[in-house]
Formats: sequence, structure tokens, C-alpha cells
Amino acid sequence: MLHHALGLLVQPRQQWQQIAAMSAKNFNRQIPYCIILALLPALAWYFGTTKIGWRIGDAQHLWTLTSASALPLAAVFYLTMIFAIVGIGFLMHWMARTYGAQTHPLKAIVVVGFAATPIFIAGIAGFYPLMWFDILLATLAAAYAVYLLYLGIPIVFDVSTERGFLFASAIIAVCLVIGVLIMVATVLYWAYVAEPVFQV
Repeated sequence: MLHHALGLLVQPRQQWQQIAAMSAKNFNRQIPYCIILALLPALAWYFGTTKIGWRIGDAQHLWTLTSASALPLAAVFYLTMIFAIVGIGFLMHWMARTYGAQTHPLKAIVVVGFAATPIFIAGIAGFYPLMWFDILLATLAAAYAVYLLYLGIPIVFDVSTERGFLFASAIIAVCLVIGVLIMVATVLYWAYVAEPVFQV
């Protein structure tokens, strides 16, 4: 698992080539990759928001969540990441034939999980919630995840660069739609299900 994560961050093309060479059975064995890595940001933000806290603007007050409030939020955050990867993976599988790619659902889910590696790793910054830094890091991580998708899809699915570009662009569009849905759901969840409770 660490081999894949480090390879995708340091030598992405070579790592995608190694991933593409995996058998279908080995692809299925990679499912725990995103299940485990998605724990990193969830645990980091739980710790950071309950034990460290953050400041808004120049205010001296430190905002921290109660543990009872943060725990369900962290659990939903974790499950949302998993469901997003699975949903994007199924849509990738569904669209694959359009671009001349042969795949199966688990392979597509694993590819999405691998591409999301920078986002999972950047989520560790939640241990110390410094907002401007976390937003900058999240933006860079998302940009690198997009790069990984554009680089990896032609290699893993054995399609031409042109078809791979179109395929990856379609997946990015799906990611943007899912991202908007998650933001709307987050607001509704905070408003009607589990409103964050701050420590006094």
C-alpha cells in the first residue's frame, strides 16, 4: 500500500504502468487501499477539530468541536469519501465502453482510489487545522489527483492518449457534480441532522 502511494506521488507514470500490469485478481486485492487511506483525513480532522482547534481571521478565540459532535461528523466524512470513490468508479466502468476501454467495476473503483491518493495524503494536514494552509494544500492535492487521472487512464485502460483525455475529462465532470452534491448534502446534514457543537 505504501509502495503504491509513494509511487503515485513520486513516479506516477511508472506506478501506473505497474498497476496496469496487474491481473484482475490482484486488482480486486487493492480494494482495501482506499478504505484504509480514507481513514487518514477523517481521523486527522477529528483530532484537529477537537484537540487543536482553529482561528477565524485575526480572532484570538480558538474554535474546537466537542468530541460527541465531531465523532458523527468524522464518520460521515469517512463514509462520504468511500461512497464517492465507489460511485465515481461505477460511473467510470459504465462510461468505459464509450471510449473503447475494457474494465470491470472493481478495477474502475481501484483506479479512482489510486488517483485520489494525493487527497487522502493531504488530509493529514487536518491534524493542525490552519485554514489557509489546508485550503491551499487541498487545492494542490485535487490538482495532482486530476493530473493522475489524465496520466493513468490511457495507461491502465489501454486506450489512445486522445480517448484517454476525453475519458478522464468525463470523469472530472462527474467528480465536480458529485463534489457539488456533497457540499449541498453537508449543509443539509449540518442544519437538520448533526449540527456542529463548539466547546465554550
